Amino acid sequence: MTSTEALTLRVNHRDLDILHVLRAPIGGLMRHVEDLVRGQVDAGHRVGLLCSSADATPATTARLEALAPLLALGLHKTPIRRLPSWSDLSAIGRVRGLVRHHGIDVVHGHGAKGGLLARLALPRHRDRGPFADTRAVYTPHGGSLHYEPGSLAGLVFLNAERWLASRTDAFIFESLFAREAFAFKVGRIGGFSRIVHNGIGPGDFAPLPEAEPLYDIAFVGELRLLKGVEDLLRALAQLKGRDIKAVIAGDGPDRDYFKSRACDLGIAHMVTFPGMVPAREIFAQSRMLVVPSYAESLPYVVLEAAAAGIPLVATRVGGIPEIFGSQSARLVSPHDLEDLTAAISNTLDDAAAAARTAAELRTSVARHFSIGQMIDGVDEVYRVALQRVEGPYATHVEDADTTRTAVSGG
Repeated sequence: MTSTEALTLRVNHRDLDILHVLRAPIGGLMRHVEDLVRGQVDAGHRVGLLCSSADATPATTARLEALAPLLALGLHKTPIRRLPSWSDLSAIGRVRGLVRHHGIDVVHGHGAKGGLLARLALPRHRDRGPFADTRAVYTPHGGSLHYEPGSLAGLVFLNAERWLASRTDAFIFESLFAREAFAFKVGRIGGFSRIVHNGIGPGDFAPLPEAEPLYDIAFVGELRLLKGVEDLLRALAQLKGRDIKAVIAGDGPDRDYFKSRACDLGIAHMVTFPGMVPAREIFAQSRMLVVPSYAESLPYVVLEAAAAGIPLVATRVGGIPEIFGSQSARLVSPHDLEDLTAAISNTLDDAAAAARTAAELRTSVARHFSIGQMIDGVDEVYRVALQRVEGPYATHVEDADTTRTAVSGG
């Protein structure tokens, strides 16, 4: 047996020590990491989590506390700012100390800041010493990819991504869109990459309580301009001759602006802003979910709504077409008020057709977007990265056809 064959056998048949690093433990990113942690612990791995000490909401604080007993390598909180800061040096040192202390196999950075901390914590040349067997894995989750190459912020963040690519052993993208956006905006740098779609579990497919809906139209998510909420409000204004009730659940930096816009448009009586409410609670109270975003990666709220069987109106952005698969032709164009209004109106007018379409989408999502597939796909990436003996990649992000996807959407 060669040394490479021996390494492969050893890597493929042992439990791993894994450290997940992220900034804000909120939203879909937190759900993704939480599901990964639970699945990896169930598989026998030892897992730790490091995140910001300042960004959690009360709800996510409770989720972190529930997760903590599962974390054999600990739950660690440290100050992490969204933008570059001198405090990053302390956070990098904290990650490096955990890697050294626990002999971590994989440091998995999530989002732009988590990816930066995870990769800078490991020496650029680590062919020997305490970090020789540690691999850096990065999932952007949108992050830096939200910035345009021609903007000042894009210049800073995308150049940082280019520089950090040479310190990355493997990239995981949650959608084909994310990988193509990375290749376009950052460039063909970095090497091994794999698409592993976000996955959802049996609880997401549980039947919703049967009750008369309180709302005709629902939005669930972060209340900021990028999510297209203003377009939804304008569509509601076009439909205000009808007896329609809408709920816009969530919080965010533009919440007060959206409430003001509802008043300006004369639809304040049609719209409720309840703040943060569990998504499934809103699904159970509503006839449809509208996702009018201008940009997304592979949003959990779309997967969760599809699994719940609630009719969906969504924009053709990011990885949403990958979720809709054969139904992607019915997605609406972002920023297109007439298209959005017509789709909402058609869904309200033909509830039976909307229910049939929702049931078909639910079946497709159950087939292609399971937590089990996600856990197995991520584990495969870790194993491949650990089998490398010559250190990080520094070549290119592969073209879409040259690396198999761990989960095929459709």
